[in-house]
Amino acid sequence: MSEPPEQQAGRPVAHTAADGPRTRATASPAPLIVAGICLAIPFVAMLWVDSYARVSPAFIGIPFFYWYQMLWVLIATLLTTIAYVLVRRRERLLKGGESK
Repeated sequence: MSEPPEQQAGRPVAHTAADGPRTRATASPAPLIVAGICLAIPFVAMLWVDSYARVSPAFIGIPFFYWYQMLWVLIATLLTTIAYVLVRRRERLLKGGESK
């Protein structure tokens, strides 16, 4: 039995037009858009200073200005993780479902 051209002798072989049409997995750009939004949300929240430039309400004695920013550290971590998972899942889909 002969192996496909891509796997002969353990080396990749150039694909030519004579080999026939080559199919490639396609994926929707939606995960990249969602990932971009997830990454943009913390920046917008922190750059909109008027939304949190105040002292009250205090949380366990910490003024709102400070605990609001610390809360966004946690939220940004969660959103970055979501963006990472979405992009990695899309990359795996485009590679044909190969595992790590």
